[in-house]
Amino acid sequence: MSGGELAPATAAPAALGPRFRRFLVSAAAANLGDGLMTVALMWLASSITREPAAIALIGLANRLPWLLLSLPAGVIVDRVDRRRLVVAMDAVRCATVLLLGLVVVMVQSDLPSPAALAAGADAPAAAGLLIGLLALSSLVLGCAEVLRDNAAQTLLPALVERPQLEKANARLWSAEISANQFVGPPLGGVLVGIAVALPFLLNAGLLGLSAVLLLGMSGLYRARPAEAPEPVDPGADDASAVAASLPTARSWRADLAEGITWLWRHRLLRTLALMLGVMNLMGAAAFAAVVLFVQEVLGVLDGWAFGLVLTGSAIGSVVAGLVSERIVRRLSPGPTLLLAVAGMGLGLAAAGLSSSPWLFWSIELVTGLTVVLWNVVTVSLRQRIIPDHLLGRVNAAYRFFGWGMMALGAPLGALVIHLLEPEVGRETALRAPYLLGAAAYLVMVPIVLTRLRTVHLRAAEEAAA
Repeated sequence: MSGGELAPATAAPAALGPRFRRFLVSAAAANLGDGLMTVALMWLASSITREPAAIALIGLANRLPWLLLSLPAGVIVDRVDRRRLVVAMDAVRCATVLLLGLVVVMVQSDLPSPAALAAGADAPAAAGLLIGLLALSSLVLGCAEVLRDNAAQTLLPALVERPQLEKANARLWSAEISANQFVGPPLGGVLVGIAVALPFLLNAGLLGLSAVLLLGMSGLYRARPAEAPEPVDPGADDASAVAASLPTARSWRADLAEGITWLWRHRLLRTLALMLGVMNLMGAAAFAAVVLFVQEVLGVLDGWAFGLVLTGSAIGSVVAGLVSERIVRRLSPGPTLLLAVAGMGLGLAAAGLSSSPWLFWSIELVTGLTVVLWNVVTVSLRQRIIPDHLLGRVNAAYRFFGWGMMALGAPLGALVIHLLEPEVGRETALRAPYLLGAAAYLVMVPIVLTRLRTVHLRAAEEAAA
């Protein structure tokens, strides 16, 4: 999730251009692979163990890099060619997933189904080793994702004009989420029904395709300097001229401090970052054992059906990607953020109280729409008001607060279930993280009403301009 405000629509929107289209297809391919992995990893884990803490460990490993690496990743993004960094991280993810898929090929014939394991079948002999391997792979993928996503988000303003950022972000979110959550999960569910290793191997191919597409995108994509170098004295010798034109070397600590300080002193972005941290903390807590919630509370025990249940938010997100620009222009940014926060909170509460897979799916559809509304507004705002030479570092600091909390959400969800299960029973314990998350979301509604009104967002853009 992320945040922003909009430029007035006066002229007819221009085309986004061939470089953006290549970037869009690359993002869709990578996210389709991620959608396959969402089902494949959870389904594989639920075939190895029924312990919420063990399953949450895999989610923790994937999100922990957002807490540990976000800040240094921002420095890297501001120092290197951003396109090449995205390509390199896609290559790392491709190799990791391919190796994991080959391991799964060797063990898949010995794995029980989740239904059989829940009914009392013996866990695989190497269950602990397999869970450890999944956690390690998730950790590597998470580290690469931190660098990749930060670089990709700072790359976008170099591909489109500033008035087109809402349109570009909406198209990008629509493509990413439709691939990640709409097509990927049900396809992954079908594939795990054929062979558990198939989603892993297909994901490796998609990540390779993403890297190749970006390799063919022309241009250099380094951060623009804060200001032009001082003019060189025409009478100086060559060595002095070269030295005068070189930027002053800066330490990592100074670069990190500059990004963090800029964010913390910007009251509006600081508020959005802290709110995003709470949202993602509670959302990750609810999602930590979603595979157990869907299997045991909603009664969905087939891989293809599990993947289908997860498509609700994707459909809402796709719809939002097509109409969010118009919604924001009609409502203005402030009311749009209010709608998003209240909608996400009510959606978590309704999902936690549901017992029907179709009702759960419908609730997630509405929630998916509100998530994209938040993202389109807030990401566009950040891309507009953060100076380009600071964009990687400030964006990384923002994501440290916002996305880093997801690393803590997975163990929080597992802890809530563990503590409540002896007192209230398994089903109520699996519902509890959703209801706890809903309460946290709704507490933030007054903050939106007082600090995130349209007048505050427009004032931030005008100050940046």
